[in-house]
Amino acid sequence: MYQHILIPTDGSDLAEHAVKEGLSLAKSLGAKATVIAVVELWLGSQGPFMQPWSIQQLGEYNELAKKQAESVLERAKNAAKQTGVPCDTILVEEVQPPYQAIITTAADRGCDLIVMASHGRSGLAAVVLGSVTNKVLTHTKIPVLVVR
Repeated sequence: MYQHILIPTDGSDLAEHAVKEGLSLAKSLGAKATVIAVVELWLGSQGPFMQPWSIQQLGEYNELAKKQAESVLERAKNAAKQTGVPCDTILVEEVQPPYQAIITTAADRGCDLIVMASHGRSGLAAVVLGSVTNKVLTHTKIPVLVVR
């Protein structure tokens, strides 16, 4: 069946639940897992209502986001160890949207299933931004298991 499962996480409670479910599935299938965290690098904004950010501020923001992602991946690696699932972790720092990094990583690593949380945005944010999960579902040919 599935031999290599990609599990994206952003560290949210819902994503942490998906990590546990993905690792449990991998264990039951005898599959390996790769847990990915995508840090979307922020280069600033040119909108009329945005304050200009200094290079230093942008660097500090991106560094903090990277440290948080590393912490999330360390928790996932520990969970995999406790579950007994062979697991790699990968931190992707990208300017492109996270869904593209997830799809690219799944293809590059030969993953045959993506297990991810449903990110329940509501209201205007859902219309304007959409969810990463929805975009992965829409753009990948790899099967996706959505965990609620």
